[in-house]
Amino acid sequence: MASRRIVMLGLDAASPALLHEWVRDGTLPNLASLLARGLSAPTQSLAGFFVGSTWPSLYTGTTPARHGFHYQAQLRPGTYDLHLPQEDRLVKSPAFWHFLSEAGKRVAILDVPLTQLEPHINGIQMVEWGGHDAVYGFRTNPPELAQVIDRRFGRHPAGPTCDGVRRSAADYRRFADRLVSGVQIKTRITRELLGQEQWDFFAQVFTETHCAGHQCWHLHDERHPAYDAGVASAAGDPIRSVYVAVDRAIGEIVRDAGDALVLVVSAHGMSSSFGAQFLLRDILSRLEVTRLPAASVARSKPESAIHARARMVWHTLPARLRATLEPVRDLLTHNDRALPAAISLGVDAQNSRCFPVGNGLAVGGIRLNIAGREPHGMLQPGAATDSFVAELCGNLAEIVDQRTGKPLIRRVWRTRDLYEGPCLDALPDLLVEWSDEIATGSSRVGTGRGARVGAWSARIGHIEGENSYCRTGEHRPGGMLVAAGPGVAAGRIARTISILDFAPTICGILGVPLAVTDGSPITELIQ
Repeated sequence: MASRRIVMLGLDAASPALLHEWVRDGTLPNLASLLARGLSAPTQSLAGFFVGSTWPSLYTGTTPARHGFHYQAQLRPGTYDLHLPQEDRLVKSPAFWHFLSEAGKRVAILDVPLTQLEPHINGIQMVEWGGHDAVYGFRTNPPELAQVIDRRFGRHPAGPTCDGVRRSAADYRRFADRLVSGVQIKTRITRELLGQEQWDFFAQVFTETHCAGHQCWHLHDERHPAYDAGVASAAGDPIRSVYVAVDRAIGEIVRDAGDALVLVVSAHGMSSSFGAQFLLRDILSRLEVTRLPAASVARSKPESAIHARARMVWHTLPARLRATLEPVRDLLTHNDRALPAAISLGVDAQNSRCFPVGNGLAVGGIRLNIAGREPHGMLQPGAATDSFVAELCGNLAEIVDQRTGKPLIRRVWRTRDLYEGPCLDALPDLLVEWSDEIATGSSRVGTGRGARVGAWSARIGHIEGENSYCRTGEHRPGGMLVAAGPGVAAGRIARTISILDFAPTICGILGVPLAVTDGSPITELIQ
């Protein structure tokens, strides 16, 4: 199968469970057709890094320990300061299309998330016309392509970000309509560019599935803490609407692709929100391994009877009234934990033995304050740090959800035990995977209920908090692959495919060596 043309369509963060369910019941006929005649397999993102770094890991074929990206705001090595990775170079490893381009292959790379423009691409590239988290903003190579798209198609109807709070049922309907319209316009752009020439490799990613999953899971899932039957009935199911629109797009693009090998990829999935990262700072403070700034310590003291009574009264108010009054409440309470991660770590890092760093809500990050690496390191490397880590992991494992008595934390990994590479020191040292059995749905979504999370252990006592983030869906590491085209036999690959395997597979099919990879080619697709 060497030197075949490839068309890759990404269904960003699409739930494999929903895809299979809606294939079975006829909701997604075009995906069903591909599955019937193609080769499919489950896919798996990376342990500890299945949120922000998924796409960089897929398109470089390397782990974050090699490409260096794990979150939108990262600790600058050798400091206690956060920085935005795109201010330097977002991803340190080259994308596989760099090697394709260098080998003379004609490539078209459209809206692949978290990518930077290739300065000398042999083809075209479009960044963030429709993206879930815009990092660079809409731009293209060649630059004049952006002018053509602006003039003929305009910008994505949903705008540069999908996040929004306090949406009514009518707002959700409008939001879904904008996403569906975005899919339709993106399909027109894709078909036009695909038809311009016989590309060796062509990629388009539908990020609308990502947006719908994060923002609207509570409208789809009756078990979600923020589910409201009235709002859901009036708003419909935006996730289903978006998936249906993307399925139509798949049908149209596949017909235009002719005899190309078509890869439909969901690199990671989506389901109900979970994770109590918003409690991690206070948990580490109670364990006396993280020191809070003086102002935060004052606020973390037991609340007064007046404050406790006020909080109780607040939660008895009708949801619609709470939604109206929330801006006033937020202004008065001025909770520093709501500040964006890019502003401050929110801890006295240099006087802490460890401290939390951003890595997403599903898997938290902890940085060890190691002597010789950090400016004011407190932990001696070697046996002393190992002993500290073992004790900390044991203490974290004791923490339970106060409502259910179940462990709040599923596991804690030491990053160096999972990965190795030149960027290892840019990553969190410990990865705290929260249990997805503990629902932590946002309360800031229309009239839905929120889930207050209570953490308890003998060492930390009781710590309670509420997810104030507007997203009600959260990532899961599992995804799916469907490959169809001439020479591909129908069937299912029994093993799970790592997202690291796509880069060496695509380069292998096109007969181009990949300089460095942590993945392995999918042999069933290389003949």
